[in-house]
Amino acid sequence: MQSEQQYEQLMLQYKQLKNGAADIARLIEKEDFDSAINLIKMREGIFISCKTIRRYLELTPEQQKEVDAIFNEIKELEEKNISTLEKNMEFVKSELSRTQKVQKLNKAYNSANINGSILNLEN
Repeated sequence: MQSEQQYEQLMLQYKQLKNGAADIARLIEKEDFDSAINLIKMREGIFISCKTIRRYLELTPEQQKEVDAIFNEIKELEEKNISTLEKNMEFVKSELSRTQKVQKLNKAYNSANINGSILNLEN
């Protein structure tokens, strides 16, 4: 009986994690990174709880299939979120590099009008 209750609690927590991953994806899409980070931090305790329950809970083969299925769904959603964030990071890096080059060019152009100089755009 207690095993069944623990299984139900585990599934409930996994569903919370799955919904949280979907919420994080929506926040990332809206570029609300502060809220996404807060949500990620709030989920840490649930991950730890799930890990603890899984360690000590003996599951039937059918329960194991259900747990594995929802775990894989969560994993897939989290991997998509990570991939999206990595793409966003690369975009930000390229935009920052471009902006720095433009600033360097503008600064050199403005000082070249006064003093004359050679401009290195490699960095």
